[in-house]
Amino acid sequence: MPMRSALVISLFLALPLLYPLSVFPQSYSGDAIPEPLTQEAGNVMRGRAVVASRQTGLCLLCHSGPFPEERFQGNLAPDLLVSSARLSSPQLRARLVDASRFNPNTIMPAYFRVNHLNRVAPQFTGKTILSAQEIEDVISFLASLKQ
Repeated sequence: MPMRSALVISLFLALPLLYPLSVFPQSYSGDAIPEPLTQEAGNVMRGRAVVASRQTGLCLLCHSGPFPEERFQGNLAPDLLVSSARLSSPQLRARLVDASRFNPNTIMPAYFRVNHLNRVAPQFTGKTILSAQEIEDVISFLASLKQ
């Protein structure tokens, strides 16, 4: 029995290393994730690149924003200027990590969740759409829109 207990404790302690932060709901505080997902601060320019990318974030598929160089922008979701103006950085972080936590019917993907997903291609199983650093970069970009 002690051996089994030690194994369970070891697995429990290893979970944060095996799974992204989004698996652990205690990281949420109400409708926000107050703590950054990384030690490195987000970078505004890298965040803008993720948001504008048609391969990485795909944000402009549904959202519009201050991207005069982008010809086609979405109209299914709020303009990024509106979202960034009404939500704090911790609230934006929580929505990027997993928007379905706030709206179960959302079409926005969970950018930093690996569990309870539907129709995931085998090569993407267990992987997040964006890295923790990319999430923080996008938060920095969205926060810069408030100024």
